[in-house]
Amino acid sequence: MNENPPISIALEELGVPHKVFQHKKPVTSFEQAASDRGQRASQVVRSILFRVAEDEFIMALVAGPAQISWKILRKYLGRSRISMATEDEVFAVTGYRIGTVGPFGLPNQLKVLIDAGVLIEEEISIGSGMRNSAVILRSADMHHALKNAEVVSLIENQ
Repeated sequence: MNENPPISIALEELGVPHKVFQHKKPVTSFEQAASDRGQRASQVVRSILFRVAEDEFIMALVAGPAQISWKILRKYLGRSRISMATEDEVFAVTGYRIGTVGPFGLPNQLKVLIDAGVLIEEEISIGSGMRNSAVILRSADMHHALKNAEVVSLIENQ
């Protein structure tokens, strides 16, 4: 497959250095994704979409298998109720399927929260917008390119 993933195209347009990693076999687990890429789990960044109101969504970036604290996220957003976006909502809002989502090349303007743990690693990988591939880049470059993103601590005891 020689087609450039959409997130790689978006990064090229922003002038962000990165490389595309193609998995040789289908990715079936988070651990496999990290291992295939020669990375630790903490270098694989998940982009998680939350619904905060009827038609209002935010994206949270979290490193590795860490779990976002619902309590911390609700408090940060000033909302008593939030939920994870459904599979259909993820596609409608981002244009990407679950497992391929990244914070670039989105059809809709989204508020992005970067968990502070993401920026601990110098090199990270994010979803590319396509199955079985990822984009590898420096965390500082991603942070710089996400100009309006807010860095927050979303994990308890971090």
